[in-house]
Amino acid sequence: QVQLQESGPGLVKPSQTLSLTCTASGGTFSQISMGWFRQPPGKEREFVAAIRYSDGRQYYADSVKGRFTISRDNAKNTVYLQMNSLQPEDTAVYYCAAAPYSTNSLRLMRSGAYDYWGQGTQVTVSS
Repeated sequence: QVQLQESGPGLVKPSQTLSLTCTASGGTFSQISMGWFRQPPGKEREFVAAIRYSDGRQYYADSVKGRFTISRDNAKNTVYLQMNSLQPEDTAVYYCAAAPYSTNSLRLMRSGAYDYWGQGTQVTVSS
């Protein structure tokens, strides 16, 4: 069983930066691929970014590529999402998710690959 805890909510203005953290407990973090998803108001949950445990390879949704960066620190059991140049359309509840032993790149961009989810944290981008 893996428990995930995301950092607190954030409110920023357009073009500003925000960083999210997610700390895992209860599993072998170095063998867990991690992902970030988000659910905008009134919309379905969507993939944002993922990082594969085996080689650290990163995957991004087209909408965030070049603006967001996912990274991990296995010593701290933590995954990060650095979000630059935020826009109002990035407003959503952000979830981190864990996929133990998962390495398939296509699956890691889909919510079905993930067995464990955080409770979500609100990110609001507004002037």
